[in-house]
Amino acid sequence: MGFAKVFSAQHHLLKAEIVSVEVDLARGLHAFSIVGLPDKGVEESRDRVSAAIKNSGFPSPKSKNQKVVVSLAPADLRKEGPIFDLAIALAYLLASNEISFDPSTKLFLGELSLDGKLRRIRGVLPQVTEARAKGFTEVYVPIENAVEASLIEGIAIFAVSTLQEIVSHLDTKRSGAEKVFIKPFPQTKMSAEKRETGADLSDIQGQEVAKRGLEIAAAGGHSIMLHGPPGTGKTLLAKAFAYLLPPLSFEETLEVTSIHSSAGLLHDDLILYPPFRTPHHTISRTSLIGGGSSTRPGEITLAHRGILFLDEFPEFHLEVITTLRQPLEEGVIHLTRNKYSFTYPAHFILIATMNPCPCGNLGATDRVCTCGPKSIERYRKKLSSPIIDRIDIWIEVPTLDKDQLLNKRKGYTTDEIQKRVSGARLIQKERFNSTNLQSIQTNSEMGPKEIESLIHLNTESSSILHDSVQKLNLSMRSYHRILKLSRTIADLDSSKEIETKHVLEALQYRLRQKD
Repeated sequence: MGFAKVFSAQHHLLKAEIVSVEVDLARGLHAFSIVGLPDKGVEESRDRVSAAIKNSGFPSPKSKNQKVVVSLAPADLRKEGPIFDLAIALAYLLASNEISFDPSTKLFLGELSLDGKLRRIRGVLPQVTEARAKGFTEVYVPIENAVEASLIEGIAIFAVSTLQEIVSHLDTKRSGAEKVFIKPFPQTKMSAEKRETGADLSDIQGQEVAKRGLEIAAAGGHSIMLHGPPGTGKTLLAKAFAYLLPPLSFEETLEVTSIHSSAGLLHDDLILYPPFRTPHHTISRTSLIGGGSSTRPGEITLAHRGILFLDEFPEFHLEVITTLRQPLEEGVIHLTRNKYSFTYPAHFILIATMNPCPCGNLGATDRVCTCGPKSIERYRKKLSSPIIDRIDIWIEVPTLDKDQLLNKRKGYTTDEIQKRVSGARLIQKERFNSTNLQSIQTNSEMGPKEIESLIHLNTESSSILHDSVQKLNLSMRSYHRILKLSRTIADLDSSKEIETKHVLEALQYRLRQKD
């Protein structure tokens, strides 16, 4: 009776694949089947599409004695969710000769409600990116996804609100008053306006050493641990840290927005600033690293190009803490499952906090610690040597005395520190661009090869560092991290050379792990 093929896309992990939606109509008793490894959400498209077609002014597929077969190819790619609704509806209308248009260079994405309206879907950004790469010239998306989709240049985005509207635009059989022309959606322009900050660092009394550590961590993308008794401002400092980071570049915005879109967490706004993720300490290993049955990104990947804040770090499950070893070292997560293996990006700044013991009163002069020796040992053993080695900066956040609490002297504001951080990051960007290392964004991402070629110490600094390595029995990993930390401190000073004072300050932060 009829055949038609249109195109849609399926997001797979953090990328997308083009899917051919083929519809074949044959005579016989009514049947409507979908093949091509569909999940429950795709199978339910039969009822959504049938009702949407009927409520858009066309005969329902269920009202005819015909066999409808919908094939989603490639057949070995699992199809998930309602994203194919629009493509299935248009392919059916083409096959039944209700409408006519050329679908060869067009891609259709959208979920249909029963009355024919289009609903927001997830994963649009990687799907539009793949469509452009495969030579498509037009993409039709729900109007709620238009801003996200229009980030991609070189392809026309059409924002559609109903099935009836898109049919009126595409159908070559229509003319005059029946025809509706939809203009391409304008290119989305990024404008990272100034954010309203929460707690300004200048409003936090004392803790100047901690603020300096946060500045260095932000400038070089280094992981940092804030440790000290409860109530000293560790959590407040960590939350203020988010506002020290500069806005994301255009490329980073595309990357981070794609991740959040694939996870279904993108609502109305694009991700213009580094994300700040704060999972609870009861989080599971799968929720942290991603994967599972839905292969969605976890908290680590959602924090990509941003911050992963783990409050009360030793309270997390041991397997969760151990999971951080690979992403902190490599900036990616490699996962292997029975039927597939995949890699998620994971360049993030870890900012963690911890107490000196489970009750937090160990060493306090005005409170009594109620923890037994075994409890304290078990608490500290949660942080293994490999994890300690991977945290660049250790800062003690002590209890303030009365004079410090009543001191009204203001320190540097968040804006002032953020300007210094942006300046240091610009120096790093120029250094990496001049050496064809554009894939590296911050000093913390350098590997042994880049450290050897880009970081050079004078004789005095080298001697101090080598003596420290011997006396403190530091690992090669610690040695490399001290070098990268020294380079960041020098960048904050706008110094081309790494001076002795820079190395000494970097060593000071590494020594904190021995507390």
